[in-house]
Amino acid sequence: MAELVPTPRTRLKRRPQRGSYDRAVVNAILDEGFLCHVAFTHEGQPGVIPTVYARGGDWLYLHGARANRGLSALLEPGHDTCVSVTHVDALVLARSAFHHSVNYRCVIVYGQAAEVTDPDEKLEALRLVVENAIPGRWKDVRWPNADEFKQTLVVKLPISEASAKIRALGVLDDEADMSQGCWAGLLPVVTRYGPALRDPACPAEIPLPAYVEGCARTRR
Repeated sequence: MAELVPTPRTRLKRRPQRGSYDRAVVNAILDEGFLCHVAFTHEGQPGVIPTVYARGGDWLYLHGARANRGLSALLEPGHDTCVSVTHVDALVLARSAFHHSVNYRCVIVYGQAAEVTDPDEKLEALRLVVENAIPGRWKDVRWPNADEFKQTLVVKLPISEASAKIRALGVLDDEADMSQGCWAGLLPVVTRYGPALRDPACPAEIPLPAYVEGCARTRR
């Protein structure tokens, strides 16, 4: 479906005009990032873990050590989770402290996670995670061996109960503050990579891959 059906958990109540249930918008925000935050409950205590992820079709894939208590908790019966991905695009510097804000794009996904047990799907999920972090890398590296494969837990979450929220506006000041006399405007925030640093054990004759040298995360 092109549109996700809003649910009581995903329907925006504050500033609903900034929300979107368009699957293309949700997917674009997810595809631009590689770090998400996952909420869970373990032994009655709430927690949040940051982890890398990848989207494969209508699924969100997460991975970690099988001993990872956060991911393991997601597999408990009836344990719903919430995953968020956010991009900060600018600081909004207003004339009043009250109206300072942030321009951002955010997606929140709710649902019940499931372990990926099919070997082919699991390997493909791991490939997606690597390729989402740095496209082109998977073909160069050694794939997981049997022991590593066994130690790695991969879970998937359907992107069926989700919403996006976006602020892409300028300064919204009160008329009474327009004469405040301080600078106001946007301070853009851009994610970019620095120069690659060669591992000391990496022979000098091995060239820097083009996908590393030209690596950039562009807005989608």
